[in-house]
Amino acid sequence: MDDILWGCIADDFTGASDAASFFKKGGLKTVLCNGIPNENMIFDKDVKAVVIALKIRSAKKDESVREALAALKYLQQKGVRQFYFKYCSTFDSTPEGNIGPVADAILDALGETKSILCPALPENGRTVKMGRLYVNGVPLDESPMKDHPVNPMWDSEICALMEPQSKYPCINVDVEEMKEEDEEIWNRLNAFEDLNGKYYIVPDYADRDNAKRITELFGSLKFLTGGSGIIEYLAGKSRESGEAEKTENKTKGRALIIAGSCSVATRRQIDKFIAEGGAAFKINPIRLLYEKQTVNDMWDFVKENAGKAVLVYSSDTPENVKYNQRHGAKEISESLEKAMAELAELAVENGYTRIISAGGETSGAIMKKLGFDSYIIGDSVDPGVPVMIPVQNRNLRVVLKSGNFGSDDFFKKAVKMTGI
Repeated sequence: MDDILWGCIADDFTGASDAASFFKKGGLKTVLCNGIPNENMIFDKDVKAVVIALKIRSAKKDESVREALAALKYLQQKGVRQFYFKYCSTFDSTPEGNIGPVADAILDALGETKSILCPALPENGRTVKMGRLYVNGVPLDESPMKDHPVNPMWDSEICALMEPQSKYPCINVDVEEMKEEDEEIWNRLNAFEDLNGKYYIVPDYADRDNAKRITELFGSLKFLTGGSGIIEYLAGKSRESGEAEKTENKTKGRALIIAGSCSVATRRQIDKFIAEGGAAFKINPIRLLYEKQTVNDMWDFVKENAGKAVLVYSSDTPENVKYNQRHGAKEISESLEKAMAELAELAVENGYTRIISAGGETSGAIMKKLGFDSYIIGDSVDPGVPVMIPVQNRNLRVVLKSGNFGSDDFFKKAVKMTGI
């Protein structure tokens, strides 16, 4: 097998599909693996990017580091040339966040002295200016993301966020500095390294020109980190020849939409779907927890509306989520994930061929239940959200959306794009 150009370690499943979509868009044939594959797994010889989805976004630091290093070891054994750590733009601002420890551990394991921190995706409103992370022009700590129930965003300055998490310092490279000659920029960075040792570079990234410049300057580093925004350009830079294999996005059969994310974007998408006459069943988390509502109730609703795409959702406002969590945040979360995964399994067992899921934890639970461990990446419904084809079931199409991603009519678009 030819060398794999890129190996990507992602902190959750939707983040992994996001990253994989941009490797594909950049021209590389890409396979997404749900967890670390079996050592005996054989990739097609023309695969150029492998993305491994872990479930460490909200995990403890030690567990996250252990899982990430195991994934790194696997990718090294497969002959990967360059490595990427993909994390969510909800950059956990607490000292307990695991982005710093995981990045440090990979940097050390590879014996590298520097990497970049680039948690941006301008297509979805995530930008970095003067070292600060913004969503739709608002500092992330002033946006609705500040109230994220698991990964709160209490600051938006990336260097400040990393300080309590990482062993190594950061240095900003803003837009004006990136206009300088390469040699001048690297002279300054090398002087910083001489003084401080290992370090991270935080480049500004607000548009395509920034992405191209970042790729020129830092795209040859062995290890990079960030969101998915730069991945398309890295893939294009490293692609040697040829195009990524064309994939068939459409399949025959019925569609089921499952939404567990409570993000503003997903709630808008649910409202839009319902306003346009879509069939929707809302899960009551407390009734579900105490078995007053069951998966069979959900399935009965799905069957009653078998002639069209059906939405089953638990998404709610932060106030209602907090109210429900009086009954135990962990218990509520596990109950919802279990029910949604069982519902997806029921659907596939009964001939549904299109599963559309919103929310990282929800999607991870569903994919674990369905048991697929690798996917060929197709075209994207919206930036960062590709159609995926399970290697073990080529008739099935899966679309897994990070809670914050997608246009208001995302569900309608996903149903249309995957169906014949």
